[in-house]
Amino acid sequence: MKNPIIEIENLSKTFKSTNGEVHALDNINLEILEGEIFGIIGMSGAGKSTLVRCINFLEKPTQGTVFFDGNDLSRLTKKELYKIRQSMGMIFQQFNLLMQRDVIGNICFPLEIAGVDKKSARKRAYELLELVGISEKADSYPAQLSGGQCQRVAIARALATNPKVLLCDEATSALDPATTQGVLTLLKDINKRLGITIVVITHEMRVIQDICNRVAIIDHSRIAEVGDVEQIFSNPKTAAAKRLVFPQDQSIRHFSGTRCIRIVFDGNSSFEPVIAGMVLDFRQPVNILFADTKNIDGKAFGQLVIQLPQDDDIANGMIEYLRAKELTVEEVEGYV
Repeated sequence: MKNPIIEIENLSKTFKSTNGEVHALDNINLEILEGEIFGIIGMSGAGKSTLVRCINFLEKPTQGTVFFDGNDLSRLTKKELYKIRQSMGMIFQQFNLLMQRDVIGNICFPLEIAGVDKKSARKRAYELLELVGISEKADSYPAQLSGGQCQRVAIARALATNPKVLLCDEATSALDPATTQGVLTLLKDINKRLGITIVVITHEMRVIQDICNRVAIIDHSRIAEVGDVEQIFSNPKTAAAKRLVFPQDQSIRHFSGTRCIRIVFDGNSSFEPVIAGMVLDFRQPVNILFADTKNIDGKAFGQLVIQLPQDDDIANGMIEYLRAKELTVEEVEGYV
């Protein structure tokens, strides 16, 4: 079993404002393992960005602490903490590149601060540009780059000091879907090739599905649920998890008088027309209320919610038919 590289213990963070105290985080306990891609997801204002800043002690917790690679960050001197932060690269939603520096200059910047000589820094920067796939942009400036290219530069810069962990705070929120997919594929490749632990902070369940091994759901400053992505996606237990699995802008409208089921495609089944086959076999129509599926290398991933026929025998038969296709099926009372 892998060892934890980040351990968060009884962590709380309170801010003082003109209207009183704001409790941004309340008794957070988490373990993030070496080499995994770990997601932290929540709605806006849930506390996830504050949490990522507490992980590297850019924000000092009001209570509790963070252990990084066995080091209690609350007990370190400023010099020791600075050294530890070199092992935690960070990328942001808005890239945070230096506009007056070219791409190579941006990647060299953290190496300059760390005291690396200019020749070694530039050599490292060119290696990282090759890794992130934009070596031809070495002499360009941020204003000349697309959003996706800027984020690739930011990733290269975050990797410059050979970190053990990469913290990604809404790293794809400013990007279009196609560019987002490219950045996520790059992060997965970096994780696989370099073994770097990646922590992904996001409000998008699709990002979690695409890249993460495990996920923590944060809701109203507390951890609502933690587990394998497949487990939480297949069987969300808390109201917070269900809100993320069933996005509000694609919510299932209220129907009455019939049963509804949620079908989870987790890659175990081929992308065959199972619903059409079921309708033809039973000679009964169903109503698709919600669909979010995709085809990856001939395998089906995602979910579907359908309204079953009134007849319980037919409805039960349809459920058994789907389960025989190795699909996860659950009834979803409360969505009808």
